[in-house]
Amino acid sequence: MIAFVSGTVAALAPGSVVVEVGGVGMAVQCTPGTLAGLRVGTAARLATSLVVREDSLTLYGFADDDERQVFELLQTASGVGPRLAQAMLAVHTPDALRRALSTGDEKALTAVPGIGKKGAQKLLLELKDRLGEPVGSPSATAAVAAPAAGWRDQLHAALIGLGYAAREADEAVSAVAPQAEAAGGTPPVGRLLKAALQTLNRAR
Repeated sequence: MIAFVSGTVAALAPGSVVVEVGGVGMAVQCTPGTLAGLRVGTAARLATSLVVREDSLTLYGFADDDERQVFELLQTASGVGPRLAQAMLAVHTPDALRRALSTGDEKALTAVPGIGKKGAQKLLLELKDRLGEPVGSPSATAAVAAPAAGWRDQLHAALIGLGYAAREADEAVSAVAPQAEAAGGTPPVGRLLKAALQTLNRAR
């Protein structure tokens, strides 16, 4: 297993980053919050989880080991694959997921694209005791801020990556624009994504 990658950020794209490690470019799938803290040409270290399928090898990257551990534990529930686990971490920090599961918060789980009411109830039943108690230190992705000029593009790309149509993504970005402007020069993409998802859920 590849536990982490450390090297220079060679390229950034919606949903992924290429990290140059020993002359080899490693493509790593990441949440918008993690990507927001990366810059091309700078050094990065990402905790990783390798997902092996018959036709693919996919490397998922995380801000820290706790986030990776939660990603892997989420997949122990039936019906939860790596994409849904990553979507859950795009919307919630590890501790927020722990709190939602320990308190039976269905609403928090249904805020994740792809999880309906029945799915949330099933997850609460299967995962309640697997993630443990909140550790008290918020995930690094929650505090990462994106450049003011790029938050719209990053948020739009994140929503498209989570399966929303371009029109829906446009409307959600417009809906959270006042919140982003109120945050000042560096609006946190992770928080804006959560607000955008809540807007989209109310519209459905």
